[in-house]
Amino acid sequence: MAVKIRFSRVGKKNSPMYRIVAVDSRAKRDGKCIENLGAYNPIKHEIVQLNEERIKYWVSQGAVVSDAIKKVQKLHKKSVSA
Repeated sequence: MAVKIRFSRVGKKNSPMYRIVAVDSRAKRDGKCIENLGAYNPIKHEIVQLNEERIKYWVSQGAVVSDAIKKVQKLHKKSVSA
């Protein structure tokens, strides 16, 4: 089973929120996830929650991180250091 770390959309129409999830790569975007790793609000450009330790764990197990999640991690590192 190939695991990816990617967004899963939640929220109302025209008011998106995204969960950062570890999911089987063959699953639907909003389908069943293996683990919830965080949340992101694109309207306010804020990271509501991010579990870096679990992301590192999944990457060590062979999970592939999507480009969008890489951008969110970069944003998180910038906000933590500031």
